Amino acid sequence: MKLLAGLVASVALYGGVQFLHGDGQTTATEAATSSAYRLTANGDEAACAVQRGAEVSDGLSRLTVAPNCRKLMPGIERVRFWREQADGTVAFSENGTDPIVTFSVADGDGYESYAPATPLLALSNGE
Repeated sequence: MKLLAGLVASVALYGGVQFLHGDGQTTATEAATSSAYRLTANGDEAACAVQRGAEVSDGLSRLTVAPNCRKLMPGIERVRFWREQADGTVAFSENGTDPIVTFSVADGDGYESYAPATPLLALSNGE
């Protein structure tokens, strides 16, 4: 009976470790910080998906941009980071520092780009 109890405890411990460390899959922390957004240009004439991933450091998160986002703004497909500033602005960058596009909080839910000035991009929750 002690052998069975020990075996059950070992399996439970192994499963817990695999869950927390992840075995090549999304961890619980990444799932909790991940957010899907819809990026649109010039009043919804074109759109693509943007996925905010796990936080790398304070205010800096990983970012995945769909390849078709290039149609909205050439070069935006290279971005890899989302940086949220204390004032609520959000910058997308390739290296975590130099912004390719910067957004401010929009009226309602989401963000609107202000740099560069064109194209005007809107970022909203959901795909």
